[in-house]
Amino acid sequence: MIFDKIVPPATIHMIGIGGISMSGLAEILKDKGYIVKGSDMNDSSIIQKLKKSGINVTIGHDKNNVGNADAVIFTAAIKKDNPEYVEAETRGIPLIERSVLLGEITRMFPNTIAIAGTHGKTTTTSMVSLAFMEAGLDPTITVGGELKEIDGNYRVGDNKYLITEACEYVESFLQFSPKVAIILNVEADHLDYYKNLENVKNAFYKFENRLPEDGYAILNVDDPNSEMLIQNNEHNKILFGIKNEAEYNAKNIIFEKDLTTYDLYIKGRYISKIELKVPGIHNVYNSLACIASCNIYNIDVKTVASALYKFGGAKRRFERKGEFKGALIYDDYAHHPSEIKATLLAAKEKKAKRIWCVFQPHTYTRTKTLLNEFSEAFYNADNVIITDIYAAREKDTGEISSKDLVEKIKDTSKNAVYMKDFKDIENFLKDKLEPGDLFLTIGAGDVYKIGEDIIGE
Repeated sequence: MIFDKIVPPATIHMIGIGGISMSGLAEILKDKGYIVKGSDMNDSSIIQKLKKSGINVTIGHDKNNVGNADAVIFTAAIKKDNPEYVEAETRGIPLIERSVLLGEITRMFPNTIAIAGTHGKTTTTSMVSLAFMEAGLDPTITVGGELKEIDGNYRVGDNKYLITEACEYVESFLQFSPKVAIILNVEADHLDYYKNLENVKNAFYKFENRLPEDGYAILNVDDPNSEMLIQNNEHNKILFGIKNEAEYNAKNIIFEKDLTTYDLYIKGRYISKIELKVPGIHNVYNSLACIASCNIYNIDVKTVASALYKFGGAKRRFERKGEFKGALIYDDYAHHPSEIKATLLAAKEKKAKRIWCVFQPHTYTRTKTLLNEFSEAFYNADNVIITDIYAAREKDTGEISSKDLVEKIKDTSKNAVYMKDFKDIENFLKDKLEPGDLFLTIGAGDVYKIGEDIIGE
């Protein structure tokens, strides 16, 4: 372990410290006794929170920021020509990638609960976190979104429980050493790295095998791509599901306008009615995984049910933003076809007069490789607007565009248009939205600004 040699009060410098994951790791390191500092390109509310906790943050990247660091942490987004990266490399200061650091941190806790899956990680991590807090267990938390109950994306608790997302991108989660691994679902994604579904499935299988002998894998019995995980006899397994019999089942599911209810069965026996304020069948699955993980630690179902009922959703996960002319405005981080389907199905449960959505595709590779799946994901929307692809880490090679997606969607007989400029979209919608409508911005980029601007004017 790297941190066997780099021990408190060593100085840790973090490049990109304002990131959703890096900021939480910075606070955990500080709590462990390290002197933590860092840099980022832009100021933000997250950076202001770090500064208030006593962490020195510099805006802008410069080689002098490295200073007397004993180790430098960087994210995958940091280029190798970054002046601080180059400075650390030149001086022989250990450079540690963010996922490696998080893996090290998972080994600092005797009970790490790692939540993995193509979809639902942030919501399920939030659910588990709130249930542990409701039970008074004081967990340390890192979540990939902002959660109002912890006033941000991380919480530093005691040294016994760590609840964290486990991201599969570039096999980052293979750095982890969890005691409990929740795997919500397995689908084709990040194909710029994995190339095909089989490689994705193999990565999750390797992740499952990171568990110790006394660890637990919590698996979705209804997910066809999890069969390899379920058949793995190396570990204790707990299965949850709706369609197929499992140790944890949801039955008699009812979707109302503002509440989802179901009967919880454990090992075939009725236990309790569960009420969720977050909509959608996907959140029923997420809640089952949460209940299963909490049961391992003897948190009673009544306590978990109370936490689930109070949970109003993480930021950018079917987040209600406000209203405009009697139309409800929501935003969701969905950027995979299955996520879009789930989000729009949840929107349909709101029984709106019409559902409008603006989708901002995320990365050229994902749009190209899953084009057919994307074209079929908007079944429950009445009107679809597609804006330009959010490049994120990629460059435009000219092989795919949002116009290609629009044409594919039209082939499914849906009303779809391409609009490039956010202001044009806002003006168009302000003219079209009517009382009783529901409007959703969908995507992992900056598409949320459209709804915020409409509400603000």
